[in-house]
Amino acid sequence: MSLVDVTQHRHALAFIVAVVLIDAISFGIILPVMPQLIISLSDVSLSEASRIGGFLMFTYAALQFFAAPILGNLGDRYGRRPVLLFTLAALSLDYLLMAAAPTLLWLFLARMIAGVASSTFSLSYAYITDITPVEQRAQRFGMIGAAFGGGFILGPVIGGFLGEFGPRFPFYAAAVLGLLNLIYGYFVLGESLSPEQRRPFELKRANPIGAMLQIRKYPVVLGLAIAYFLYMLGHLSLPSTWTYYTMEKFAWTESQIGLSLGFAGVFMILVQAFLIRWAIPVLGAFKAGIVGMLAIIIGFLGYAFAATGWQLYPWLALASISGFVTPAFQSIMTSQIPANAQGELQGALSSINSITSILGPLLMTQLFAAFTGEQASFYFPGVSFFAAAILSVLCLLIFVPVVRRHQLTALGRA
Repeated sequence: MSLVDVTQHRHALAFIVAVVLIDAISFGIILPVMPQLIISLSDVSLSEASRIGGFLMFTYAALQFFAAPILGNLGDRYGRRPVLLFTLAALSLDYLLMAAAPTLLWLFLARMIAGVASSTFSLSYAYITDITPVEQRAQRFGMIGAAFGGGFILGPVIGGFLGEFGPRFPFYAAAVLGLLNLIYGYFVLGESLSPEQRRPFELKRANPIGAMLQIRKYPVVLGLAIAYFLYMLGHLSLPSTWTYYTMEKFAWTESQIGLSLGFAGVFMILVQAFLIRWAIPVLGAFKAGIVGMLAIIIGFLGYAFAATGWQLYPWLALASISGFVTPAFQSIMTSQIPANAQGELQGALSSINSITSILGPLLMTQLFAAFTGEQASFYFPGVSFFAAAILSVLCLLIFVPVVRRHQLTALGRA
């Protein structure tokens, strides 16, 4: 690789990290205030607001489920750059519509737009795969996770602070950040996928079922996809119910919620920016994934049974080690896929994320509402985290035998 190529790749890597960072900030900004915005537009209780919040996430995920494979395959055909810029523009529009929403219907419309173009992370992973040797991918995937962690530090703290001035302020801030991100990308981002590595667009592969069926050709990837599905289903308990849970059980304000999520982000970035650099090379992707899953299981149980608000903080710190899990999955799975199908793989994984995002918020928010509403026969606001712990155990029980049964590349071996 020439010096020019190295320099271009460094600039591209810096931009991709910035994309994920700003996207995470924008996402985190709105978390502390979403319940209050829903309540202000519908005049319902916190328990009922959690149900509506679950349906908003369902709407987003349902559209993402069908659109993500199309965008992933378009990236394999036309390159990553134009598709990535399109997603940034659409997400900016989403936040602007949510900020100005006069009714709940507007919130649902905004979530539909975002769902159609919500492939920022999968396209970022595909871009990194294009420009990174196999032996360095786990570390760079960790950088993506670290960027998300950095955004998750800043976003909720900013959102909690801005939320004190009204539930709409954070959404306007998120829209502005998205537009700045788009402008930056337009002038800086180059194309990562050379013309000779592109493949024709095939509609049968550019749909959620077709994309996922393609991974049947790779036994390890198929088994890990099932485990990943269970992991993500449980993982969604935190973004789905954390704000409602802490408001209900500990009467936290938007600022307190933002600080707790910012605290989680600090440990997330420490794990993914520093600790994972040691964990993947020393432990291997397999063992690092196991350690991460054990940490999240214990963390979920800690959330579920915490007696006071301060007790959540040590569990948040421990659960941050779950940052090993996604890079471990990505490292093993991408090592089994040819270069011209990496976008398709990421599209399939994005579709799996979408399915869990369809099911997860509904499951978790309905559980929360059922165990906190006026008609609840048993009061247990931590029920969604308990359910997430069970799902994570099932993930671990599939992950271990699948990896051990198959011969992997050196990158994926324990």
